[in-house]
Parts: sequence; C-alpha cells; structure tokens
Amino acid sequence: MNKYTVSAIFALATSAVCWAQANTLTIKATNKLPFARPSQTLELSAHQLAPLGENDLSKIRVKDATGTPLLCQAIDCDGDYTPDIVIFQADFGPGETKTFTVSTGSKWTYRTDQFKAYGRFVRERFDDFAWENDKIAHRMYGKALETWAREPLSSSTVDIWSKRTTRLVINDWYMTDDYHTDHGEGADFYSAGLSRGCGGNGLWAEDRLWVSRNFVNSRVLANGPIRVMFELTYEPFDVAGISVAEVKRITLDAGHNLDRFQSFYKPYTRPGQPIQLTCGTGLKKVPGEQIELNAERGWLVKWEKMEKNAGNQGLALVFDPTQFVKQTEDARNVLVLLKVPTNNVVTYWAGFCWDKAAQYPTFDSWKKYIDEFAQAIQTPIEVSVESAK
Repeated sequence: MNKYTVSAIFALATSAVCWAQANTLTIKATNKLPFARPSQTLELSAHQLAPLGENDLSKIRVKDATGTPLLCQAIDCDGDYTPDIVIFQADFGPGETKTFTVSTGSKWTYRTDQFKAYGRFVRERFDDFAWENDKIAHRMYGKALETWAREPLSSSTVDIWSKRTTRLVINDWYMTDDYHTDHGEGADFYSAGLSRGCGGNGLWAEDRLWVSRNFVNSRVLANGPIRVMFELTYEPFDVAGISVAEVKRITLDAGHNLDRFQSFYKPYTRPGQPIQLTCGTGLKKVPGEQIELNAERGWLVKWEKMEKNAGNQGLALVFDPTQFVKQTEDARNVLVLLKVPTNNVVTYWAGFCWDKAAQYPTFDSWKKYIDEFAQAIQTPIEVSVESAK
C-alpha cells in the first residue's frame, strides 16, 4: 500500500467521523426558576436542526442524558404541509439543567397509547370542535348549532368537559352520546351558553363586549401525540360600527391545564384609518365564586361550585402584564381587557381544573399552579443547540 492510498483512506475516515459528528446535536436546557416544572415542552426549529441534514423533521429523534428515547412530534405551524418545528417534553427540577442528544432515524409511527393530546371537528354533533389532553377537555360550537331545531345556540364561548382520567375520552363520549352523566371518568357539567365560558373572547368598545357568532370553518395544524393545535374561522362581526374578522388559533400541550389562545383580527377600515382594538377575554360568572387578580404577574383566577353538585372547579386567565388594561365585568362574565398589539394579534392562556380529578383540590393549590404557570411563560426554559463533540 503506497502513501497516497494510506492518505486517501485516512481522509475518508476523517470525513466519516466529521459527518457523524455533524449529524448529532447536543441540547442544553435550563430551568431558571426556583420551582419544579413538569411536562415542559421544548421546541426545536428547522433552522436549529439544519446541521443534521435531514429535511423530514418527522425523522428527528431525541434521547435524554441516560440514553432513553423521548417522544417527539413534528409540527407544521403554517399549514403548508411541511413541518417547521419538532417538540418533545421533559420534567425539570428547581434551577435544573438537562442535556439531550438529537439525531435522525426512521419516521415516527405512533401507538394510540402514546397520545396525550387530540382534537377534531365533530360533524355529527352540529359542527362542534372538541379537543383535549391528559388533564382537561373542551369544545366550541360550529355553524350548524345556530339552526338546530331543538336548541339553537349562537355563541363563540369555550365549553368545559371535566374528566378525572388521563386517557382521551372525546371519541368515546360522543359515540355513546351520554356525556352529561358521569360514568366514572367525568362528564359535561358546564353550561357555557351565551357567556364567554372558559376563556372565550370578544372586542371591547363603547363600554361593552362585542362578540362573534359560531365558527364557520376549522383547520387542524397538529394533532398529537404531544400537542393539539387548530384554527377556527369566524365571519366578520360588528364592533361599534366597524366590521372585524377573526381567526382563532388554540394550542394545548400534554400535561397542562391551560390552553394558549391567539386571535388574529382583521378590521375592515378605510385606508389610513388606524384603529386600536381592545380584547375582552372572560370567564362565566357563577354565584358565590371566589376571584383574585394579580395584574403584575399577569393572571386572574377563580374558584366556584359546579353544577349538578359535581364538586368545585378552578378557572383562570393568564396574560401578558404589559397588555393589561383593567378587570371589568358584564352581565354574564368576569372580564380581563387587553390591548391588542399593532399587528392585531392578541395572545393569552385560559383553562380550568376539577377538584375530583385529584390535581388541584383547593383554591390555594390552584392559585399556586397558575402563578407558577404565569412565571414560566415570562421565563421559558432556556435552550441552546450545538453540534456534539
């Protein structure tokens, strides 16, 4: 073997080693807060993952520091059928830093028992859209319910389905069509009606809340196993003489009791006519409720008796404190008013708990969860990505 052959073999070997290193990334993630944070969702963008050289993000694999594989989900955030991010979850102790290894492998194929988040359009129930995770479940009302002969309802409220099981129940409850009765897993105990329910919104003008009707179209962007994310489209509605259209994006991750709501507003005004929108997001009023606001932290919580003697539930709104205007109310709702940024997109979080679900049995435990949730939004897990050495 001559020296040129040896050199060529050495060059190929060196190249192979470099290629292998370039196709493995190390993730360092740090919890900067002094309390535990379970089920934290970590997001990796296509840009961060580019050094792996894999265009199909459904083939991304993540392992923790012990080498244990973690469940991943590739998500198409903009609806162009190409995933933009990959998410996975981890638990963090107070101030804890964790490392993860990212590589490529075969395309993910999920088992049904891995799903902890799911949602769907429910044509058979007058165009409901229902969604859930391992903690909570909701539904919102579509166009067909407005003309149901038996009980028509025009409302963009957010309904609550209380459950005390971690399994996904939407399909089974609709199939048996007996979800107002608790058969051991929970039930629909909540009458949202014309109220804002649990985090429904509208626009505040002339000292009142202007609201849309039922959604007219839906689009699912992510459907588990970790995150469900979808959009609901609403026809333009009147806001003090101005017509405003809305697309609402709702996101719910496994392990959490609050949904992320984003409303994308489009006001139809004359060219050069600026408008400052104010969002009013609300929780349905209930007799005897306990309410507490912390505007500096960015949350409003309440605790109330449930219908049908089903126990107690906590509800909450979490928001950006810099957008807070004031707390107010109308005949049906406790409301938080938020300034809508100049891009006409407002973001907030809303959700609930049920004391029989053995998560947050008291008002104090619910307040603690919400306060820490609000802090976590302001101080997300700090993530850095680098090629493994």
